Amino acid sequence: MFENFRVYLRALEPEDYKKSIIWRNDDEIWGMVGGPKHFVSNAYEKKWVEDAIFNTSNITLAICLKDTDEYIGNAYITDINWINRSAHAPSMIGEKKYWSAGLATEARILLLYFAFYERGFNRIYAHILEDNIGSQRMCEKCGYKKEGLLRESVYKNGTFKNQVVMSVLRRDFDIELDNFLSKNQ
Repeated sequence: MFENFRVYLRALEPEDYKKSIIWRNDDEIWGMVGGPKHFVSNAYEKKWVEDAIFNTSNITLAICLKDTDEYIGNAYITDINWINRSAHAPSMIGEKKYWSAGLATEARILLLYFAFYERGFNRIYAHILEDNIGSQRMCEKCGYKKEGLLRESVYKNGTFKNQVVMSVLRRDFDIELDNFLSKNQ
């Protein structure tokens, strides 16, 4: 089904911290995500990766290129609510040379397929900075719908920023998956 995809997801490996620390220290990358910027050492990042590997409450996956196995980003399933079958699923492409190439959309589709078909979720949501139009469009391609706005919910670069709340239900994803696959065969 995903033979034509250029990316795949895998578990994090301990040595992945050598790349992820570069992304964490890149102001352009952290200006586009909802979380706060942290100054971290190699030791801190290495421990973060190790903790993510052994975390049984959240899922953290590496996004890699099929052709070269290059680690280019992360995908997550967090804030899992098993009763309501809902979770938060952010992702990011850390290797900027691969931005705007459709790889984030492919990775998100793989993540959503895993969440809906392997873990049985019904709803996946995202909180996206209002000025991150590219991420909003990527989510829309995967079936996400805008639900609302979290006003001034994030403090970044000396100002409060809004976050757009979006979600996708499994039934919406199924429709968009069929559309995406038929266009990209």
